[in-house]
Amino acid sequence: MPAEGTEPAAPGQDPETPADAAAPDGSVPTLGDVLLAAEELWPESLAEGWDAVGLVAGRPFRPVRRILFAVDPTSEVIDEAVEWGADLLVTHHPLFLKPVHSVAGTGFKGDVVHRLIEGGCALLTVHTNGDSAVGGVSDVLADAFGLVGVQPLVPAEDGLPEEGIGRVGDLPEATTLADFAKLVFSILPAVAGGVRVAGDPHGVVRRVAVCGGAGDSLFDAVRRHRADVYVTADLRHHPASEAREAAVNGRPYLMDVSHFGSEWLWLTPAANALENVLNDQGFSAEIRISGTNTDPWDFVLTPGLN
Repeated sequence: MPAEGTEPAAPGQDPETPADAAAPDGSVPTLGDVLLAAEELWPESLAEGWDAVGLVAGRPFRPVRRILFAVDPTSEVIDEAVEWGADLLVTHHPLFLKPVHSVAGTGFKGDVVHRLIEGGCALLTVHTNGDSAVGGVSDVLADAFGLVGVQPLVPAEDGLPEEGIGRVGDLPEATTLADFAKLVFSILPAVAGGVRVAGDPHGVVRRVAVCGGAGDSLFDAVRRHRADVYVTADLRHHPASEAREAAVNGRPYLMDVSHFGSEWLWLTPAANALENVLNDQGFSAEIRISGTNTDPWDFVLTPGLN
């Protein structure tokens, strides 16, 4: 079980040993008990209308002794979950976002479903509800960057004032864009894409907007909050180009990070939060953070490299 404040293993490395330690005294929860705890932390009502969150596979009455957290339900992650004997895999990204008519084992996604069921492992997706909730993906990024006075970029329609997509806040002290980029790079896991930056390296930044995952649909909110720099992932050419053309005094500067990396930081706080809720209810389970790097890119070539 992850101890409070511990960091997950770097992607691609073995998870920390304490995660494999014996669970403390307490009743073993059922999957239904874990689902209720997850709903308390990440209400499904906070999910975007297009999203597909919640239980994908599993029977609510089955006991859950081991829980694995990961960003993506990839084949390698399924191997990790089944080999460890996980009863539940919690992933940020959904296995299914579009309707399907078959889960035959002849395709990747159908094979995943079969392997999970055959391995006795349930699958739960916590996606945009995990983004929007207090302590969600963007809150974790804002905390990691040291932002204060944090508020949602786009408040949730039916949630608390502090719930919503993205976050915006201020650095305790102004810094340069280059130095802030170095901070971001040092905090996120090392992946092939690194960090791409648009803007004057010497430009002064203090107000920072963040959105874990793909956030190029939020430029209007970023400008409305007068952010000096916007940190997100998957910035496409045209939205990024148009944002630069519409910039005022060069702002908002843009920082494009790994989609996987921006959400990976959330895993340990999410696991700790679930552990705390279960413990408060008299339950215990071993909780482990996946050590699998599910960023899809392996290497990158840049000018000056052979």
